[in-house]
Amino acid sequence: MSGVDRATGDDNARPLSPPHGRIEAIDLARGIAVCLMILSHGVNGLLQFEDFTDWGMVPVHALTKFSSSLFIIVFGIALAVIFVPRTHAADWPRRRNRLLWRGLVVLFWYKVLTVVEMYQLHDRQAIVDTLLYRDFPSYAEILGFYAIALLWIPWLLPLWARAPALLRWASPVLLGLASWWLLEHFDFWGVPQLQALLVEHPDYYTWGQMARGPLVLLGLLIGGLLLRCRDRARARLALAGALALASAALLLAFGALAGDGLDDVLQGIARNAGKHPPETMFMLFSVGGALGLLALAVAGGEPLARALRPVTIIGSDALMAFVFHIAVIFILFRDVLGYLHTVDYEYALVLSLGLILATAAWIWLLQRLQGIQRRS
Repeated sequence: MSGVDRATGDDNARPLSPPHGRIEAIDLARGIAVCLMILSHGVNGLLQFEDFTDWGMVPVHALTKFSSSLFIIVFGIALAVIFVPRTHAADWPRRRNRLLWRGLVVLFWYKVLTVVEMYQLHDRQAIVDTLLYRDFPSYAEILGFYAIALLWIPWLLPLWARAPALLRWASPVLLGLASWWLLEHFDFWGVPQLQALLVEHPDYYTWGQMARGPLVLLGLLIGGLLLRCRDRARARLALAGALALASAALLLAFGALAGDGLDDVLQGIARNAGKHPPETMFMLFSVGGALGLLALAVAGGEPLARALRPVTIIGSDALMAFVFHIAVIFILFRDVLGYLHTVDYEYALVLSLGLILATAAWIWLLQRLQGIQRRS
């Protein structure tokens, strides 16, 4: 049998082996997510929404809303491909601790970038409150989600690997329902920051672990499928086709629900309407677009990843790409060059596109230096 126990329907009867080397389609998908973030942050970091052109708001900044969902889904995919197959190994505790350490590293950079984001326009007390989770930043906040997730998900992975297939496939829906119920019916002991960290809060721009957790679980499911078909072109294309169909279904549902008000809904989404806490229309659009981009990356595989090499390079080290672009926007563009609210939309957009290329060059340089260091 091909690893599926016919008596139980469990596809973990024989653990799959992890890939040798990187799967470049994953780097490409992650790179697309980060590039969309850079595009959004670069313009939003310099201008207010009132300064955006109509053509810039939709489609450009509506499309950037694919980025967060894609980034979180790819996070789950990477866990499924690299770590879940190793949960059965004797050295799993060492690998688990590596993930936990990674979470602490991300948490460190999250706090550093919080200061970078806030130092120019906020006083010391506001920064201290944000560092102590009394408040939250905006641009660096996705790293906060990522850091906390890396501190609890490693403990989940062995359970995930042993869980029945039916439970795994139902888990995104079950977690989503639990998050919704808590958001609607529980007051989190009157601590809105705790609510924000778990299921999100309308007064705080943050990513809830339970609110976005279903996307991580969806990524784990997709990653398991990708691991099975990574060396079979037909199976990989079938997976890409299924992702494309799911994307089309979500976007069609979005369009049908928007009806004649589609342009107004898109304008609202471009301005982050329904993003925190996540609302139906925003999630249909964001996840639908994310799955479409993921389908493209999976179908294109290594040839597309090589053709879009700068994007793939960014995806190969998303943390340092995030650190670099936030530092450039808030230190160089805003503070040193004084571009905050002083440039027009077109100039801010060109700067952001250039920042994508600069970020790719920075990651490439870091990787070359690391390679030289390893060889010396």
